[in-house]
Amino acid sequence: MIAAVRSILTYVAVSLYVLLIGTPFVLIAIVFRQVPLLYQIGLGGVKLGLLLSGVKLRVEGDLLMDRAAVYAVNHASHVEPPILYYALSPLFPRLRIVYKAELRKLPVLVHAWDLAGFVPLERGNPEQTLPAIDRAAEGLREGNSFLIFPEGTRSRTGKLLPFKRGGFIMALKGQAPVVPVAITGTREAMHRGSYVIQPVTVTVRFGKPVETAGLGMDQRDELAATVRVRIGQLLGEG
Repeated sequence: MIAAVRSILTYVAVSLYVLLIGTPFVLIAIVFRQVPLLYQIGLGGVKLGLLLSGVKLRVEGDLLMDRAAVYAVNHASHVEPPILYYALSPLFPRLRIVYKAELRKLPVLVHAWDLAGFVPLERGNPEQTLPAIDRAAEGLREGNSFLIFPEGTRSRTGKLLPFKRGGFIMALKGQAPVVPVAITGTREAMHRGSYVIQPVTVTVRFGKPVETAGLGMDQRDELAATVRVRIGQLLGEG
C-alpha cells in the first residue's frame, strides 16, 4: 500500500517537473543549443523520481573517463533506462543513447535528442539501420560514449536473450571498447505488468572493457559472444 502511494506521488511529481520545469528549460536549451543543460534537466527528473519512489542505486566498478566506449547492458524492466542515465551521469555531456526510432513521435524531446546526438535505430530496416550505425560510430570516434541494450527488448525471465549485432558493429567501426554492464534489482523494483515502484536497491556493475582495437568486422559475432558471457558472469549466471 505504501509503495503504491509513493508510486502515485512519484508519477505526479515527475509529470509536474516535466511540465513546469523540464519543457521550458528544454526549449531554452534547444534554442540556445546548450547541450549540457539538456543532460542536467533530465538528471533532475531522474533524481526526483528515485528519491520519491525510494529506489536506491549502488554502483560497482568504474567508468572509462579517459576514452569513449560502448556500454552494453542487460534489459529486464522499464525502470532501467533512467537508472542507467543516472549511473552514467559522470560521462555527461559525452553520453549518447541508441533508442527506438518510434520514440521520435514524442514532441519536443525528439529535438532535444537530436541536439544531444542520440541515434534513432529502426530495427528490421537495413536501409535505415546501417546509416544510423555509421553515425554512432562517428560519434564514438569524436569521443562520445554510447549506452546500448544489445538484447533489443526486455527479457521476460531476467535471463539474457540473444544479442543483436548493431551495437557491436558500431563499436568495431568506431574502434571503441565495449564495457559489459549488469543491472540487477530492477525486476523487483517494478514487477512485470505492474506500475507500482518498489523501494529496493538496484545495483549496476561495470565490468572490464572488451577491447576492439585490431578486430575486424568478421569478428563481430565473437565480440558479441564475449560481451554476453561477461554480462552473464556479472549477473551471476556463469
